[in-house]
Amino acid sequence: MASVNEERPGTGPVTPLAHRVPDLGALELLLAVARLGSLGRAARERGISQPAASSRIRSMEQQLGVSLVERSPRGSRLTDAGALVTDWARRVVEAAEAFDAGAQALRGRRDSRLRVAASMTIAEYLLPGWLIALRAQRPDTAVSLLAGNSAAVAERLLAGEADLGFVEGLDVPAGLDGAVIGHDRLVVVAAPTHPWARRRTDLTAAELAATPLILREHGSGTRQVLDAALAGHGGLAAPLLELASTTAVKAAAVSGAGPSVLSELAVGEELAARRLVEIPVHGTRFGRDLRAVWPSGQRPAGPARQLLGLTRAVP
Repeated sequence: MASVNEERPGTGPVTPLAHRVPDLGALELLLAVARLGSLGRAARERGISQPAASSRIRSMEQQLGVSLVERSPRGSRLTDAGALVTDWARRVVEAAEAFDAGAQALRGRRDSRLRVAASMTIAEYLLPGWLIALRAQRPDTAVSLLAGNSAAVAERLLAGEADLGFVEGLDVPAGLDGAVIGHDRLVVVAAPTHPWARRRTDLTAAELAATPLILREHGSGTRQVLDAALAGHGGLAAPLLELASTTAVKAAAVSGAGPSVLSELAVGEELAARRLVEIPVHGTRFGRDLRAVWPSGQRPAGPARQLLGLTRAVP
């Protein structure tokens, strides 16, 4: 099928429909003139000056090649051609109103719900506060939360099962766009009874890499950062335990099962209460970015955009 700008054999370039048909504002002005019998009253109803209304009617007449309105001291009346064009204009405006009503219904359906997918650390320690703030602004929006590792968040977004995602890691997952909303640090922790808690020297990165740890599963942002940080020190030893949630990893570490590496967001209370001890590590850092993510080319809209704004307002 030829496009509107494509030159067809024997006809020359096709003028786009938008150049041949008056815009909605001009058609609404013509309908107002027909209803009110006065160009001046029609201009006031439309919120424009009379000279601007006259100019718009003249431009429409030039565009269509026919006279539409006869002006006189007693008012304005439609020509025969103007009456016919007005009938057509009414149908166009009614169709535009139906289009607008449908678009509003779609926006209303979109704005009535928000599906969020978040990696475990963000879902457990940051997202509840953001959602409380969103609830205060949008009490009628129903929010559902899908918590999983960073890889699962990406899968949800790419499958159209979430409107906005949150991940922690080294970069934006493939197929997604994102924005950094904060920063986090991983810390090595162990129960106070663990030998590392009584060390007088910092742990080395090589020692950490060689020690079986209680770890999150592959696909988590925590595991991704840890793997990258220790890649130059022999890589991670086989895990002592591999668990699918931050809470489970923390509980195992508190019980004394072994050392672990967790977000400092997740272990603040345990460190303050001395249920866990932070183990300093020499020679490596475990910093990472926290990101909001969404499918490439699809900027967040409606409640997703509002939630994104709230995350950026949080220090």
